[in-house]
Amino acid sequence: TMGERVRRFEDRFAESCGTRHAVASCNGTAALHLALIAVGVGPGDEVIVPDVTYVASANAVTYCGAKPVFCDVLPDTWCLDPAAVRQCIGRRTRAIMAVHLYGHPCDMNALREIADRHHIALVEDAAEAHGAEVDGRRVGSLGDVASFSMYANKMITTGEGGMCTTDNARYSDRMRLYRGQGMDLRKRFWHNVIGYNYRMTDLHAAVGLAQMNGLEKSVKQHRALALVYSHCLRESGLVLPVETCWAKNVYWLYSVIVPNASYRIRNAVIEALRERGVEARPFFYPIHQLPPY
Repeated sequence: TMGERVRRFEDRFAESCGTRHAVASCNGTAALHLALIAVGVGPGDEVIVPDVTYVASANAVTYCGAKPVFCDVLPDTWCLDPAAVRQCIGRRTRAIMAVHLYGHPCDMNALREIADRHHIALVEDAAEAHGAEVDGRRVGSLGDVASFSMYANKMITTGEGGMCTTDNARYSDRMRLYRGQGMDLRKRFWHNVIGYNYRMTDLHAAVGLAQMNGLEKSVKQHRALALVYSHCLRESGLVLPVETCWAKNVYWLYSVIVPNASYRIRNAVIEALRERGVEARPFFYPIHQLPPY
């Protein structure tokens, strides 16, 4: 655990994102939890979270004892609506969580301006967007801290795994402290805080190092397939995914909307695709509809 391969994987990942530091973890949710801890999210705080995202985005906030404040998303990219974010900011707001949903990045320039104006942190949830870009800059380098997932279906995978990236050395040290049961980074078996067992193993890191060699190829393949789908479906009546002029969408999933359809019709479309060997699934439910929230 936490051997030379983990350190090499962290260095390689940081280089890929264009950041100074990367901190590996056991999964993407743990990485997001560490990112929130790094920027100081704690009990009584509020974090603005898109209402359309995987539930782990909200759960990580709740782990900190903080409250997720659900914010509307844009109708084309399904990412945070900066205008809606402005309306959600209150006196307890500690951070904005920018989830790059299904491979399209958020409008990080607008969110950065809002975060700076209100002196709050900007955290990227880049679990689904390895290799995506905003104005030529990689996601993972656009917020104060970012988290990635390397679950089995992501752009690169270690089976299970996560990674945080940041340019802030203090945040990096804080994440490393909490990742390893709160043990002092220089004084073995001296525990300064109540931490977590969020470490990545060398075995997983070895897989990750090999996967990094194929990241660019994976991005190109996803983008090429998306062009084929968009060409074939251009007259289907479906609402197709977009790529804004300032973004590079990696199309982690090719996501479409069946307009004016009931759940029954949508589910029939999914089932018809499955019968033809095409895996399909529904969008994430809006989190405010889920029982815990």
